[in-house]
Parts: sequence; structure tokens; C-alpha cells
Amino acid sequence: MTELYIGTSGWSYQHWRDCFYQKTTQKAWLKFYAERFNAVEINGTFYRLQQASTFEKWHTETPDTFKFALKANRYLTHNKKLKDPENSVLIEKQHTLPLAEKLAAVLWQLPQSLKKDISRLNGFIEALKQWTEVAHVIEFRHESWFDSETADILTASGIASCLSDSASWPLWKHAAGNHVYIRLHGHTRTYVSNYSHGELTQWAITIAEYLQQGRTVHVYFNNDAECAAPFNALTLQALLQHQPGV
Repeated sequence: MTELYIGTSGWSYQHWRDCFYQKTTQKAWLKFYAERFNAVEINGTFYRLQQASTFEKWHTETPDTFKFALKANRYLTHNKKLKDPENSVLIEKQHTLPLAEKLAAVLWQLPQSLKKDISRLNGFIEALKQWTEVAHVIEFRHESWFDSETADILTASGIASCLSDSASWPLWKHAAGNHVYIRLHGHTRTYVSNYSHGELTQWAITIAEYLQQGRTVHVYFNNDAECAAPFNALTLQALLQHQPGV
């Protein structure tokens, strides 16, 4: 079934207190957010594992149709560089169980310094077979990965490649499989810059094409530093309402 999820990478930013949340108390921020968006990418899990009680709280506080995408912890991707992934994948899977059916995708962000290593990629994908209940996405940031060999491996395994737009690393426009995962970090200033109406219109056209192909699409804005992310996400939602077939 074709599905579209639009949101931001994280939601609990203190610098959004006035610009986005206005007078809403912090404990009600997730509810406020979930009234406007149908999904969020959990960013904090990249830095530390969350308590089960935290995930249970988020599961309870969001609507039945709301989805979470989870950014996997950096220990496997950045510290171990995908080496010996089996136990790390199982740990990640176990700690997400309280999100239950609301966990839709897991993002594995590779460091920009990690060059193409097909042996490690194959070992990692083999380890992901322990966790087939969710979609898995890899965000490659070194352009040595951007080739047909990597693309063929991903296609064969059903793993998605993240379309990652930023000013700090190149965008690989490869999107194979049933899931399309887009992260918009800020085109001219990474994590900061606002996307123009024209840029968002082009993304809306692209996303509509994916949806017309029967694919599920996740889009998360990570340009949070000057509060552009939630407003860019709202604009993209509005633009997509006018795209044919959406």
C-alpha cells in the first residue's frame, strides 16, 4: 500500500519553543507535533539508547496511525564501521520493541569518512536479516558508494538508500525498492538553511512520481538550527496536496 510520511528529524528542540511550539508546554510538544505531522524521525537514538519507558510513552501519546522512523545508534556505524554487526543489530532491535507497530523504518547513517567496502556492506545486510519487521535504510555519505554495484546489492536485499540532500556531502539520487527515504538537511547550509518554495516544489514533484509508482515515501527535514524544518515540512505537505495522484 502506498503511504506518505512527512515530518522532521527530532522534535524536542529548545530553540523551537517560541518559533514553532509557541506557548505549548514542553510535555505537550509531541502531541502538538503529531497533530500536524504523521511521522517523525527519532534523532536522539543516534547518540544514546532510549529507555523502554520513553518509547512506551511516545507510543501512547501519538495517534494510532502515527509512525516513527528510528536513527540507529552510531556505535555500529561510526565506531565499528559496520564490522561484526550481528550483536549490535539485535541490541538495536530489542530496545525498539516498545514502539511496536508504530516503528516503520530504521535509518543507518554511515560516516562521511567511510569509503566503499562491499565486504562490510554484505556482512551488515546479512545481519539485518535478523530484523525483517521494519524497513531498513542506509544513508551513504561518501560518493565511492554511489555506483551500480552498491545499487544492485541494495535492490537484491530490499534495503533502501537514503536520498540525503545537504551542503556538506553529495546527493546520491538512487532510489530502488518499495521504500523511498528522503532526508533534507539544508541545501546551502547543512542543518540550517531554509528550502525555498521552488526547491520544495521540485521535491513535491519528485515525491509524487514515487507515490504514483506505488512506493512508500518517508521525508524528514533535518534543517532544525534556525527552525526551518517544521515549516518546510508543512509547506511540502501543502504542495503535495496539489500534485496529481497524491
